[in-house]
This record gives sequence, structure tokens and C-alpha cells, in this order.
Amino acid sequence: MLIFKKIFNFYYTGFKEMNIGKQLWIIILIKLFIMFAILKLFFFPNFLKSKFETDEERSDYVIEQLTNPK
Repeated sequence: MLIFKKIFNFYYTGFKEMNIGKQLWIIILIKLFIMFAILKLFFFPNFLKSKFETDEERSDYVIEQLTNPK
């Protein structure tokens, strides 16, 4: 348990004393939000919802695609 406290204190004091690092972390978080939230809406449509009406049809399609070799 002592090792976890040392690791936590190491990172806590490191982030606390950053000057430009805080701004860089904000930029990183904004980029991650853009990549996972906004791009998903435009480039990764919900294929299964648009092609099949019920959950059973969707699951049958997925099982078929996973088990049948091409």
C-alpha cells in the first residue's frame, strides 16, 4: 500500500508544479474529445441499426460474420 501512496504523491506533485504542462494536458483532452466524440458521429455510422430492425437479427448477423471464414 505504501508503494501506491508514493506513486500517487509523485504524480500529484509533478502535475501540481507544472506550468506549461497544464495547458498541454488541456490540449490533449480537447483532441481526445474531438477524436472520440465528434469524429464518431460523422465517420462511424451505426451500421447494424440501419440494416436490421431487431436485436436478434443484429446478433445473428454478427455471429454469422465472426464464424464464417471468407
